[in-house]
Amino acid sequence: MARYTGPTSRISRRFGEPIFGPDKALAKKAYAPGQHGNSRRRGKKSEYGVQLDEKQKAKYTYGILEKQFSNLFKEALRRKGITGEILLQMCELRLDNVVYRLGIAPTRRAARQFVTHRHIMVNDKLVNIPSYALGVGDIVSVRERSKSMEAINNSVANHNSQMEWLEFNPDSKVGKILSSPERIQIPENINEQLIVELYSK
Repeated sequence: MARYTGPTSRISRRFGEPIFGPDKALAKKAYAPGQHGNSRRRGKKSEYGVQLDEKQKAKYTYGILEKQFSNLFKEALRRKGITGEILLQMCELRLDNVVYRLGIAPTRRAARQFVTHRHIMVNDKLVNIPSYALGVGDIVSVRERSKSMEAINNSVANHNSQMEWLEFNPDSKVGKILSSPERIQIPENINEQLIVELYSK
């Protein structure tokens, strides 16, 4: 199963960003993890190191391991357009990410679990593959017998930042993909050009 199962706060502190959602550890320890904490002298990173960090950040953000991410890049390279933006679009259109963006799940990890536990339907068909690629016009909904789940209802009730490229009815718990997300509509702090440069070496 392609997912990171280690300590999340450690990764968030490494990048200085709440990769897995709100994290109190970032406020308490606003420095990279490690035995010597913030007393350690850190030299300037090489160009390769900066590019690698950006790729790792994207992988952790979307919950994708290396082989799958590499395959996504190869597919993005084959398509017409700006490779980096297409790569992020493909990450955004994964089923687990769309479930998270719709507000059905509070985090991408929770969204992945909802999908694998067969709570989510795509175009009225049960889909339990988190990496399932969605397209414009696809309908994502909560399975009928799962609509009363407390975790889903709490997430929908607390969600207040709807994406422009998505449409969602909180009462019926049905969402629709209106368009492919433009780069400006993807809020993640990822420099996709550095990822393209890394894979192009």
